[in-house]
Amino acid sequence: MRFIDEAVILVRSGSGGKGCVSFRREKFVPKGGPDGGDGGRGGDVVFQAELGLNTLLDYHFKRKHTAQDGAPGEGRRMSGRGGLDLVLKVPVGTLIFDENGVVLGDLVAPGQQYVVCQGGHPGKGNQNFALPWRQAPDFASPPGPAVEMTVRLELKLLADIGLVGLPNAGKSTMINRISAAKAKVADYPFTTIIPNLGMVQVGDRSFVVADMPGLIEGAAEGVGLGIQFLRHCERTRALAHLVDVSSGLDPVESFRVVEGELASHGGGLESKPVVVVATKIDMPDTQDATDALKALALSRGLKFHAVSARTGEGIEALVWTLAGLALSPVDPL
Repeated sequence: MRFIDEAVILVRSGSGGKGCVSFRREKFVPKGGPDGGDGGRGGDVVFQAELGLNTLLDYHFKRKHTAQDGAPGEGRRMSGRGGLDLVLKVPVGTLIFDENGVVLGDLVAPGQQYVVCQGGHPGKGNQNFALPWRQAPDFASPPGPAVEMTVRLELKLLADIGLVGLPNAGKSTMINRISAAKAKVADYPFTTIIPNLGMVQVGDRSFVVADMPGLIEGAAEGVGLGIQFLRHCERTRALAHLVDVSSGLDPVESFRVVEGELASHGGGLESKPVVVVATKIDMPDTQDATDALKALALSRGLKFHAVSARTGEGIEALVWTLAGLALSPVDPL
């Protein structure tokens, strides 16, 4: 299944049903009077957050969604049937924007709903307008029109910890090691091209980790995969910044490159708690790079861990540190 985290769609509520103009005419009932029934109410367009969904793929291909119109009223004071609401199911974490970029709704809980377009009100039949001085009204009130608008859907995955770093920093290997995720791992850059989610179990509790595609210098300007997926880190409680100390690159400079791209993205990422993680320490000649990265972390007052996802060295201590941040009572939303 393709991962789609943005979609622009046209939604339209149902229009109200027309009121009926009718007069009771029965044998031996000379003064039947008006008996036109009301129309039915138009259906609403409702967005509903649904567990088990993690993409907006359905809305990428189908762009127009319309609720049902209300049925017209009938004689004998019979009201028309109301139009059915159109419930559009989206992943938990979906934001709804109008054409001007104003946030209309933010669906962050399973089952949460937002009515984006209300159905038109029903037209009233002529029975409602009979008065002592107007005993045979030959008119009905018009129904309410449908409401149509273009909305933009944007998905921000709900995760507790975001894994960030340069390409091949070991993020996918890490999420596979600490969770049941099956992220693709290979020895070339940009193996991860969409975010991956993994559930990490700690005792009788658990938290969610998101593996972000790798960032490179200039990502804020669209270099590489850019920063298009970093919105999925905006809801996280903390970030784990992974740095490959076996690559031969200056680990301090690698850290600063990604740090700069996070700051360029904004969205509060620059102010989130960060755990600095030296990865691939099982490789030869990594001690100096590890020490340099550790010195940088300590000078910043940041938590530091040196790990090997391949051998498992340091993983348990790292998981407990991440759990302490992920399961804190502070709500990042």
